[in-house]
Amino acid sequence: MRSILVLFLLLLIVACQSPQEPVSMQEDVVYLASDSLMGREVGTAGELMAADYIASRFEQLGLQPKGSENYFQDFAFKPSLNPHEEVEAVDTLGDGMVSGRNVVGYRDNGAEYTVVIGAHYDHLGMGGEGSLHRGEPAIHNGADDNASGVALMMNLANRLQEVNTNSNYLFIGFSGEESGLLGSAFYVRNPTIDTKKVRYMINLDMVGRLKDSTVAVNGVGTSSTFKQTLFANNDMGLTISEFESGIGPSDFTSFYLADIPVLSFFTGQHEDYHKPEDDSDKINYAGMELLSDYIMNIITDLDDEGELAFRKTKNESEEVPAFKVGLGVVPDYLFTGEGMRIDGISEDKPAQKAGLQKGDVVKKLGELDVTDMMTYMKALSTFENGQTTVVTIERDGELIEVEVTF
Repeated sequence: MRSILVLFLLLLIVACQSPQEPVSMQEDVVYLASDSLMGREVGTAGELMAADYIASRFEQLGLQPKGSENYFQDFAFKPSLNPHEEVEAVDTLGDGMVSGRNVVGYRDNGAEYTVVIGAHYDHLGMGGEGSLHRGEPAIHNGADDNASGVALMMNLANRLQEVNTNSNYLFIGFSGEESGLLGSAFYVRNPTIDTKKVRYMINLDMVGRLKDSTVAVNGVGTSSTFKQTLFANNDMGLTISEFESGIGPSDFTSFYLADIPVLSFFTGQHEDYHKPEDDSDKINYAGMELLSDYIMNIITDLDDEGELAFRKTKNESEEVPAFKVGLGVVPDYLFTGEGMRIDGISEDKPAQKAGLQKGDVVKKLGELDVTDMMTYMKALSTFENGQTTVVTIERDGELIEVEVTF
């Protein structure tokens, strides 16, 4: 009963807000990450409730419906039990298939080119494959992943009313991201605007845990304009961890593969990732406001650039070596120093058993130097299950050697 009351009150907030009192990012996150939506898994009632909410927010923000049916674009797919088998979304629901729903809104400024701003809204429901939770099934609310991205998308949609009008703006809430970028891939194959007239795409995925003022930006190499623009507009003291590739584990990949320049923003991994503990009370809302200011600076700078030249980048994921063992740690993907900094420790894994701690920086695995994530993975790929080696870490400025058994 309490969750139903919370849902009613939040929908009432959306209905009653005036244009002078926009819904805050916190209100959006709290609703999307509430237990009432049961983790927003694609193909569930919770996903449809989230889609309805996003559509109502698009309407409130004055966005035109731009789905295949009003604000919605439905797709279908057949789930696979094989994690290495590629799943494809189609437009017809058949036997044994699951339906998903993208939500699409459009701000038409009468411009020649359009900027796409997207964020996935689906999550893991009660857990299942992809969850890092160990124990009884529990609601995975996904406040950071990715209610935060949807809330920031709404914030930008509000801020882009009657400003930066040299572009139109297409806002998309993608579903099926957790099942393999299904919604974004389906949209690119079945667009509701001319994708040849898309200047660039901004993706927002896990943007709610800004720490140490560090933000990762993927796709920096997909247009020659991006790098200068990112650093010229950083007047808020952010540390930018830049990645050239347009290929990565989020929806920007689908647009890059359609030869569209992309920028994807991410505030870092954390111990609550894909666990029930990813709740709205852990979100850094002030950090989201800072990131919104930064992205608005970028959009403003690019507003009179015209068409951006697309550039192919190296697929960094193809260089990742296969490995049979793991330390059982969450890497700090935003770390820009030398080595691989540990951002979290998994229970009952080699790292925990060896006494490694969050904040330790791995410098060597055996005799192999670790200078970044790639050298860490290459070094890890040389070990077999059951092997013991010495791991050299830096802790509080001192080098420590620890024996680890895989």
